[in-house]
Amino acid sequence: MFLFLSVSYLSDIVSLFGEQAGAVWKILHEKGPLSESELLTLTHFKQQQLYAAIGWLARENKVRKEDSTYRLGETNLVPTIGKDAGKIWRTLEIWGEVDAQSLSRLSRIVEQDVFTAVGWLAREGKVDGVIRNIDEKKILFWLK
Repeated sequence: MFLFLSVSYLSDIVSLFGEQAGAVWKILHEKGPLSESELLTLTHFKQQQLYAAIGWLARENKVRKEDSTYRLGETNLVPTIGKDAGKIWRTLEIWGEVDAQSLSRLSRIVEQDVFTAVGWLAREGKVDGVIRNIDEKKILFWLK
């Protein structure tokens, strides 16, 4: 249904994250609260894509997490994602273009949380990136 584009080079990552966030929102709107595994199954996303979409939706104040279930509503994710987004922004300000794995190492944030923070920053229009190979996590990010 919402398959990830398997391209070797994609420059408009912000639009892609926005589309993925829209897909997650639509599914939560239609199905109600869902676990991460249910969202992954229904969207056919890789984990990184789901986390970026959750970060985007959290920045829009549209998704919350209760226990292990995501649901639409006023977000309760600001303290964690907002803090991580600040760390990611500072890391990119210092290092410039950085791949996802290095961002995790340099910012001392687990990779899953790197993607939620990048989704947040993408929604704010503060970050851009390119996907070279999603399977090998060859995703580069930089500040706009």
